[in-house]
Amino acid sequence: MEEFIQKISLKDVRFYAFHGWYPEEQIIGCWFTVHVEVEFFKVKTEEMLSKTLNYEDLNAIINRAMETPKKLLETVVEEILEEIRNDYPFINSAEVTIIKHNPPMIGEVGSSVVSLKYTK
Repeated sequence: MEEFIQKISLKDVRFYAFHGWYPEEQIIGCWFTVHVEVEFFKVKTEEMLSKTLNYEDLNAIINRAMETPKKLLETVVEEILEEIRNDYPFINSAEVTIIKHNPPMIGEVGSSVVSLKYTK
């Protein structure tokens, strides 16, 4: 039996947010970039949004998670991934990546990255 895997992604979703372990990070904030990629078995869409995954909904999930400051990016990626899994139980896999630009560290650090992947 032939099956097709559909992949839907949002890349380079940018936010100025206030996540970070140190109190200063939650006051000053910094730039973050989020990538989300979701895979599921493709069904004939018939031009119906209900037969696929709405990337506008994915964007809303990301926005909600990025609005509330958290100490750990691990918590933020987990929240995004859990909400995607709850809203779209038919998915086969999903990966969420958050890039923190210019994290406050000694030296010149371009970014720190946290990713979490779910596979059914």
